[in-house]
Amino acid sequence: MSVTVTPLGPHLGVEITGMSGGDLPTTAAAAACLETLARHGVVIYREAHISDSDLVSFSRLLGRVVPNPTGEHERAEIATITLDPAKTDATLAWYRKGNFLWHIDGATDQLPQKATLLTAREVDETGGDTEFASTYAAYEALPDTEKVALAEHHVLHSFAAAQRRAHPDATDEQQANWDRVPTRKHPLVWTRGNGRRSLLLGATAGEVVGLPPAEGEALLQRLLEWSTQPQFVLRHRWRAGDLVIWDNTGMLHRALPFAATSRRLMHRTTLVGEEAVA
Repeated sequence: MSVTVTPLGPHLGVEITGMSGGDLPTTAAAAACLETLARHGVVIYREAHISDSDLVSFSRLLGRVVPNPTGEHERAEIATITLDPAKTDATLAWYRKGNFLWHIDGATDQLPQKATLLTAREVDETGGDTEFASTYAAYEALPDTEKVALAEHHVLHSFAAAQRRAHPDATDEQQANWDRVPTRKHPLVWTRGNGRRSLLLGATAGEVVGLPPAEGEALLQRLLEWSTQPQFVLRHRWRAGDLVIWDNTGMLHRALPFAATSRRLMHRTTLVGEEAVA
């Protein structure tokens, strides 16, 4: 089968067909993936059906892989993404409800993760699509005067902020556990070493430093709504075997809701960040 590469939109996304999972763990395929990722932000390998072993090998060619300490898989780098507590740790499954909110992975770290690789083992025919929003494109589309004003702001990102949004009825004990996870202060505008800028937003963004809580919340909500307008968003409808890779540092993402009893099952690897937020 010939390989076909199809751009999906003006701001993000490219779909590649005709490549199987066994074709990917090579230096040539990894180099092509990184180049495509830098241009398009989201790379979709349709129905690649990559094995866990090849997923780990491919991930290692793309960067340093984040270890996954759950012990759920023979390959320690693999994480299980599901809401079904019969398929993963029950606490982790409960936390996964936060995936329904716009977020980036590792926003509470000094080095947010470079990229995420997610492959579909089982799909839900009625839900569970994944949406991506380019915060590079959203920032570029802002008026210049607002870019200047936003450059002054810093935001406190926390696990607790995200979980309180995902679980508003949590117990006091659960909330106290969330508060034990350290909070991270990041600039609202992330400036890369190459000069490229994006907005650092999402469910972990709890408050804007120096602004009254209501004013800071309103600013963050307005920017989130701005960044997730249709022109900046790509919606991926999963097929079994799809492998999707995204630039986690410049893309918000979220899963569209599905039931906890859904058969939807994903395997994930993540790449260690390479550039601190500055």
